Amino acid sequence: MPRRRSTSTRPAPRLRGGKRTLWGALTSRAAVFRIAEGRHRREAQALLGEEFAGVACSDRWWADDYLDPQRRQLCWAHLVRDLTAHSEGLGAQKQFGAAGLEISKRLFAAWGELREDGDRALLMERIAPLQEELRALLEEAATNAARNRRHRTFAKKLLKRWPALWNFASVPGVEPTNNHAERGLRGAVIYRKLSLGSQSEEGEVTIARLLSASVTCRLQGRSLFAYLSDVLAAKIRGDPVPLLT
Repeated sequence: MPRRRSTSTRPAPRLRGGKRTLWGALTSRAAVFRIAEGRHRREAQALLGEEFAGVACSDRWWADDYLDPQRRQLCWAHLVRDLTAHSEGLGAQKQFGAAGLEISKRLFAAWGELREDGDRALLMERIAPLQEELRALLEEAATNAARNRRHRTFAKKLLKRWPALWNFASVPGVEPTNNHAERGLRGAVIYRKLSLGSQSEEGEVTIARLLSASVTCRLQGRSLFAYLSDVLAAKIRGDPVPLLT
């Protein structure tokens, strides 16, 4: 089996009034952007491929559901936002959200300790009881009792994707959030909003490639100007385009 790698993915919001969506996939040293027709499964597959062998950290956007849960890491930052919304409800929904937030708080505390001492065995030890607590919470919330009507669907979806909640604990290089993708996309999204996109298919391809080169150079601590200069020089000489790997 190919060695797993962590990839953060996210479809960015489309331009207002437009039909094109900016997609991004980022590792620790590379970024690939693609401007596509929409936010559909086929776009995620075109970006990551049918036989993706890494672990993709993303939000719970349905287009990524084609990936096996063992190949996904659901973003806990997005989960915290949803649990916060549930905690602002009433009755059982409020209790569900509050309990979920407490579990999330302890999970991020355990993750913080791993980042300090690198002790993955300790992380697994800290995560195990949280898994049991969350499982019990979700299974109770997924029942058909009337008190669960406002959070039942949310709980069922998490249970269906259960392994994708915990890959960060056992797979080195995988994080519990997709903040890396969010940060990588921010500049690209702002650029597209200010420029209003491109008026042609070729223009969109060019923009996606330039954004990919720009963010990849930043991740690698390289000069984008120097890289583009090398690309132009290679083109003039008829040499292969320099790689960003």
